[in-house]
Amino acid sequence: MSEHESSHLPLKLTLKFLLNVALVWAMSTYVGDYFALVGGIRAFVVVGALISLLNIFFRPILNIITLPLRFVATLGAIMLVNGAFVWVIEQMTARMDPALVQFDVTGGPWGWIVVSCCFGLANWVMKEIFR
Repeated sequence: MSEHESSHLPLKLTLKFLLNVALVWAMSTYVGDYFALVGGIRAFVVVGALISLLNIFFRPILNIITLPLRFVATLGAIMLVNGAFVWVIEQMTARMDPALVQFDVTGGPWGWIVVSCCFGLANWVMKEIFR
């Protein structure tokens, strides 16, 4: 961290703390049916401070622990998007003259996974090349 960034750290932490206190107050005020907090301003400050501290110390640990799950979920979402993309291509070419074009994904689910991954990887490489 540079000296310039570290000089803003106390201000940044203070602003995040104040925003967390405001969040706790807003949730207590506007979604009180689901967020019950008793103790007035002191309770808002205590819970806001807890949120701030846990964001600094506990959230990074949770992020490390859940990294494999987030990785798998991200890959699943990417494969789903690419699979939908390939499916649309397949549906559009099926409506075209077979003398012009014929396109099918074969191999069942594994074929769809392979084709989706190939399309996704190629699309990513092209985006990186033409940045």
